[in-house]
Amino acid sequence: MTTATAGRHYAAPATRGSDDFAGTGQLLRLYLRRDRIVLPLWVFAFGVLPAFYVASTKKVYGTPEDLARYAKTITDSPALRAMYGPVFSTEIGPMSLWKAGPYFAMIAIATILTVIRHTRVEEETGRAELVGATSIGRYAGLTAALTLTGVGCLVSGILCAAMLYSNDLSATGSLAYGATLASSGLAWAGVAAMAAQVSTGARIARGIALGALAAAFALRAIGDAGNGVLSWFSPLGWCIQLRAFAQERWWVLLPLLALAALTTAAAYLLMSRRDTGSGLLAERPGPPTAAPALSGATGLAWRLQRGSMVAWSIGFLLYGLLMGGAVKSVGDMLDENSSVTDVVTRMGGSTMLQDAFIDLAITLLAAGAAAYSISATLRLHEEEASQRVETTLSGSISRERYALSHIGFALLGPAVLLVLAGLAIGVVYGASDGDVVGKVGDAVGAALVQVPAVWVLTGLTVAIYGLLPRFTPVAWGVLSIMIVLFFVGALDGTPQWLLDLVPFVHPPKLPAAPFEAAPVLWLLAIAGALLAVGIVAFRRRDLR
Repeated sequence: MTTATAGRHYAAPATRGSDDFAGTGQLLRLYLRRDRIVLPLWVFAFGVLPAFYVASTKKVYGTPEDLARYAKTITDSPALRAMYGPVFSTEIGPMSLWKAGPYFAMIAIATILTVIRHTRVEEETGRAELVGATSIGRYAGLTAALTLTGVGCLVSGILCAAMLYSNDLSATGSLAYGATLASSGLAWAGVAAMAAQVSTGARIARGIALGALAAAFALRAIGDAGNGVLSWFSPLGWCIQLRAFAQERWWVLLPLLALAALTTAAAYLLMSRRDTGSGLLAERPGPPTAAPALSGATGLAWRLQRGSMVAWSIGFLLYGLLMGGAVKSVGDMLDENSSVTDVVTRMGGSTMLQDAFIDLAITLLAAGAAAYSISATLRLHEEEASQRVETTLSGSISRERYALSHIGFALLGPAVLLVLAGLAIGVVYGASDGDVVGKVGDAVGAALVQVPAVWVLTGLTVAIYGLLPRFTPVAWGVLSIMIVLFFVGALDGTPQWLLDLVPFVHPPKLPAAPFEAAPVLWLLAIAGALLAVGIVAFRRRDLR
């Protein structure tokens, strides 16, 4: 029940007992219905993909001597330890899953987005208040969101453990890795639930939770690159320190589960102390008049996009620095094993292994830039769903101009991100190789040729938004499938026609291979056609 006071709606005092959780089952079924595509996708990805690292490592490093050299290269490279963590054994299990260390952060991202989508977004759009006016209890929405996310984490962990065990790894180590993966997701789901109580906006709530995750990753990376002390201050560091397949430390699960329990309890406590639709942090009043920069559609789009643009730029710059530091050591490692050369070449490189690693690193960053581009484009969808676009278009701004103001940042942003990463890679690698100018040119060139591939995803998102706005978030699923195809296809012999559906495999493999204009022009043409379809469809359809 709600009461109206001074034009705003506030939640009535909650009734006691189980009524606070009434309707949790109904909301859980609703959330399952809404997440019927996204949830199974990330559950399957985290449950299955780690096993592919095992299969590929067995093919590449066939002898204990190869594994020992591989481990020594990692141990001798602070950059590699910062990116993926240390190694604790030269057995096939820990060596296979060393590069799967980032999965603990990736499942955290999935759980953060899931929890906030079903909590703060529901309040921001007013749906939570509408549902709360019925017999739904105060805590039903939060409980359903955490239950949905928790079940997803548990299924991912169980599936991951089963897949690892099916690859002839020990049952104990497989269970340890799966349990750690699930525990990481549960811990960050609690953090997201807390963040959802703080601010009135879903974007700020996501920023708080993802900012905490970025800080945890930075602590883990700095700690693992050094003496390892700082890693113990990071939940992501705890995940690696459990040491699956290397004399497991089962007690490390306790702080992860304790974090999940404490943050979840804190989320319920904070929710009991605020009104529906409000946040614990009061909104600051804006200035009485808008700044000149907000006088047009582009200025408004920049105001909405600048926070995420700055955050993504910092992330790409830091990751580029790590990649640049790893190039030389990875090249030395690959030179010692001819089997690795075949894998890298299959993934789009050449016999020049260090250049192939740069190409592979830039390709992975291009997938990240595509994620930013999709996010920037989806701002159009958010503005329309919240009905703010009607107010904007009631002035003298045309639909095309309004759409292009956001699409422009979705196109320009990935180019800026990739160039920043290319500069970072080139400077660090060039400093270690004695050729800064040459390596910067190589890395930036490799980054720029990937921009048209990213724009294909931008165009696809715009086309879906224009034609089928209700299904615009499906663009995330398309990107996820493309990433899976890229990794699995490169390592496991997927038919080439299926791998060709991934735009990131088509640009020239700079700096190892010569530049070819045809693939770049084709990608630009496809991206342009998709953008045109989306803009024309948006101009002709009704607003939702």
